[in-house]
Amino acid sequence: MKRTGAVIFHPPSGPSSLEALVASARAHAAMDLIEAVRPLVSAVVVVGDPAVFSPLNASGIDITAMCPEDPFHFGHTLQAIVKAHRLDAALYFGSGSGALLEDEDLSDLVAFAQRRDPAALLNNFYSCDFAVFSDAAVLTRQPLPANDNGIGFHLADAGVRCFGLPRSVKTQFDLDTPTDAMLLQASERGGRRLRAFLERQTFGHSPLRGVLDALTRREALIYLVGRVSPVTWQAFETQVACRTAGIVEGRGMKAYARHRPLVVPSLFENEGWDRFFAALQAAADAAIIDSRPLLAPEGNMPSPAERFASDGYQLSALEDPRWRDFTEQAAACSIPVLLGGHSLVSGGLYLLAEICWKGRNLPRRLHPAPYEGDGKPHESVP
Repeated sequence: MKRTGAVIFHPPSGPSSLEALVASARAHAAMDLIEAVRPLVSAVVVVGDPAVFSPLNASGIDITAMCPEDPFHFGHTLQAIVKAHRLDAALYFGSGSGALLEDEDLSDLVAFAQRRDPAALLNNFYSCDFAVFSDAAVLTRQPLPANDNGIGFHLADAGVRCFGLPRSVKTQFDLDTPTDAMLLQASERGGRRLRAFLERQTFGHSPLRGVLDALTRREALIYLVGRVSPVTWQAFETQVACRTAGIVEGRGMKAYARHRPLVVPSLFENEGWDRFFAALQAAADAAIIDSRPLLAPEGNMPSPAERFASDGYQLSALEDPRWRDFTEQAAACSIPVLLGGHSLVSGGLYLLAEICWKGRNLPRRLHPAPYEGDGKPHESVP
């Protein structure tokens, strides 16, 4: 049996209230995950603030402090852990990922780790949040990226066989922004610690109710903008009653650096975002927007405090003029506009398609069921 470790990275919280909320939610999700995975693996290593995870008080868990004053490097840290704990295979999780995985799913991940051949299994090859590595030594023999998003590309380029998990709410949802926490609260899903924490939280201005209502109306049109996978979009459209339209922008912006300008920012950023939202409210009944590729198309993000304030429509907390103008225009829009990051238009879409039907007994699909034949033999035509 291979020595298999589960490695969970939990970043420190920033100073703003929304940053603290997200960090606390991620910590509770990580503790749920630790309790679930601990019986299945040889070691559990948490990279983060030891004080945050003190409620566990469990042997067999190694909590390594993350030095906030040093530039954090995902690849270097993962390599150091693999060497220090002499891991033969490893499961990696960002603390906001895997929050909806069930015991059977975790057992399947551990089973993949026992493969004889060097291979990687990723929740999303194009933007990784959690992964399994059947040969941890491979991780130590080559450069790894500074963040986890692009590890699939790096390993594939190095000749490692990479597999992707089927896209679903369990594999694609990542708790990364206040909007993600709000969706989880509305869904009443997650582990016991996470659910208890979210039940105690209140969120300010939110267009969520208006968006959910539009998802159940056949005559409505929802506009999607951002890093939307075609596979996710297709699944989302089959589970909601409304029609959908939108623009896919910025896929792979973190995993693979790119320098070509994106279409939407090129059209609207220099002239202000009022024209964008005027066109949006004229065309749609609600919008779900991944704002990051629109406002930071080259990946140069402002602080999490700035991004989260935009997601939560905290206009007074916004200092960056681009993000403030964008958020003001979204707030003034006559249709509900839900703002967030990549998870909103990946796992968030699966979750929205579930939440919108809570308490409703309505026909779900706009499209007819596919015809699979009547089961009767048919004569061939000569």
